[in-house]
Amino acid sequence: MDRLKGKVAIITGAALGIGAAVADRFSEEGASVAILDILDEPGRALEAMLKGKGRHAIYLHCDTSKESEVSAAVAAAVKAFGKLDVLVNNAGISGANKPTHELTEAEWDLVQGINVKGVFFGTKHAIPHLLKAGRGSIINLSSIYGLVGGADVPPYHASKGAVRLMSKTDAMLYAPNQIRVNSIHPGFIWTPMVEKHLSSMGDLKAMRAAADAQHPIGHMGDVDDIAWGAVYLASDESKFVTGSELVIDGGYTAH
Repeated sequence: MDRLKGKVAIITGAALGIGAAVADRFSEEGASVAILDILDEPGRALEAMLKGKGRHAIYLHCDTSKESEVSAAVAAAVKAFGKLDVLVNNAGISGANKPTHELTEAEWDLVQGINVKGVFFGTKHAIPHLLKAGRGSIINLSSIYGLVGGADVPPYHASKGAVRLMSKTDAMLYAPNQIRVNSIHPGFIWTPMVEKHLSSMGDLKAMRAAADAQHPIGHMGDVDDIAWGAVYLASDESKFVTGSELVIDGGYTAH
């Protein structure tokens, strides 16, 4: 219960899905958590739920595609908790599911703005506080599609490949400062985003069964599968881990 005792973490896209699970597990393990999202109602509900369990949490409205909002939210989180130890760049969208030649520039830019620029902005504004602390951990949510290709959602796959290489670059840049940067690569995880994506492709029950079958373990994952991986990367248990890819995918990429 004390794997993250005394640490302060910022988690983007934390109102629902993987981000909410990360906030729950981090706070359970002793961290103070800043929940960043644009979904105010579920974000505030999560804050209230965590506080109701005697944990330290704050919800902050933040559109990660806007640098001014990221800068303000990071500053507010540090003001609330006094420091920063961990950043989880989790906010992301899947975007338009069209072949590349049918995509509009706006559809492409929307995904890059949140999934790529959001990671850049989060990292940019967290680094000064981590440098001040003398150490830290940045955890970037990529995807199995940051490792392998897929014949759908081209903007999403491009964005997650970018996140993978951004993680490695920043790991090398900030290793001398004891700031670790790693990426997590989930397989299909049952979240509102995945449910929406599968629903757009046909009958949800059939699409879920097909997605389950793509994983050698026989089913897609749940949010806690990813949250526990993030706990490890945020904790001192992973003090020698940087520039790595934590693949949590039920064997999807082992094909």
